[in-house]
Amino acid sequence: MPSSPTHQVPQPSAPQPSAPQPSAPVEFAGAARSIPPNVFAVTDRKVEESIAAGNDVIDLAKGNPDAYPEEFIRDAARQAIDDPANARYTPFDGKPAYLRAAADWYRRMHGVTLDWHTQLFAVEGAVDALAGLYSIILDPGDAVAFADPYYPSYHCMARMRRAEEILLPATRDHGFLPDLDAVGGEVWDRVKMLVLNYPNNPTGAQAPLEFLARSVELARRHRFVIVHDYAYCGLGVGTAGAGMAGVVDDGHGAAVGRAGQQHSILEVPGACDVAVEVCSLSKMYAMAGWRAGFVAGNAPVVDHLKRYHYQMGSMITGNVQDAGVVALQSDQSCVARLAQRYAERRRIVAQGLRSAGLDVFDSAGGIYVWALVPQAWRGDDGSGTTGGERFADVMLDRARVAMLPGSCFGSVGGDYVRLSLLKPRNMLEEAVRRICAAVAQTDDVGCAVRDLPCADAVR
Repeated sequence: MPSSPTHQVPQPSAPQPSAPQPSAPVEFAGAARSIPPNVFAVTDRKVEESIAAGNDVIDLAKGNPDAYPEEFIRDAARQAIDDPANARYTPFDGKPAYLRAAADWYRRMHGVTLDWHTQLFAVEGAVDALAGLYSIILDPGDAVAFADPYYPSYHCMARMRRAEEILLPATRDHGFLPDLDAVGGEVWDRVKMLVLNYPNNPTGAQAPLEFLARSVELARRHRFVIVHDYAYCGLGVGTAGAGMAGVVDDGHGAAVGRAGQQHSILEVPGACDVAVEVCSLSKMYAMAGWRAGFVAGNAPVVDHLKRYHYQMGSMITGNVQDAGVVALQSDQSCVARLAQRYAERRRIVAQGLRSAGLDVFDSAGGIYVWALVPQAWRGDDGSGTTGGERFADVMLDRARVAMLPGSCFGSVGGDYVRLSLLKPRNMLEEAVRRICAAVAQTDDVGCAVRDLPCADAVR
């Protein structure tokens, strides 16, 4: 591997303004000038234009959950609204009951003991936490490492901090996990922060405990901080990927395994010496719009994040924290049901895409399908676009199905597309039917209809 595996991420062109924009009275700060264009905005604009033209578009590009919080969670929120205390500012660190519930959740689900006073902090979702962690850990010129493919905010936050980005290729051959041992010691010596994300967005990959343990070992040896973005916790299904992970109290003090669920990095002995974990209630409990989560782990990092947040952030609304308490204290069967729903949707979409000639990654978790486009679409065709970009554009134009090209998530995903599972089953079935039909009928890009498994079904 090169000694300096840095990478400049290609950016889509920003939307052109329809009218002259007023000039600012000052020059904006370097951080503001360095904000990259939103990689999702290009697809959003194309979808909006197609819908405005009268097309019936099934939008599988977005990651906005279609589920609704369970009734017991909504009941708790409704009751909490009538508590006069919730009309006031909540404690800076988070309500004690919320933090204790998070600590108890870690004990029951992962066998991890945390001091809720010093090792937990309430935040308004994962991105809120990540922005704060980037700010307290990275100075300009410091190095942050993360896998490619990656969630785009990791790159954008690094740019805004003027940090060096060290991208760790995570390829299909390694289950979309980076090969940590392929990185030289001199590179790890430059790293100040390593960002991990499992279950992964966009690939759905899960990381076995051995991988997390190796990360902790490297962090201890080379003295860097690990930030584990655990936003999709609980949404693993089956035995692929992580295998047995976590523990659940059976009600009698005994621990039982949770098959198919991603490990918390804090399960690794000694992890709290070098790591923090960012948890969100958005995906686990379908509370995306409620904005609640927490950061757990290394006490000095948590302490400095608190200090930063006291000045730069705001507290979670009181009734949302109260609802979060009952969600975290529940038996988690609502999370398991949600995971099974996504697993069934994943099966439907994967089967349909495979029949259209796409190579679908057998992910073990998350809320997306990550698929390699058919062979005829892959590589550089001389247009300056990736195979995933061309495929996504044609599917929006001909199938009226929106998806994200893998290039939104880095260079490794150039020939991939990401499809969201956050639509009802009947819409997903219709989407894959349209995709199959469009691919079978698209012979002007080299796709031979007769060679496609779905050809007979769509004629």
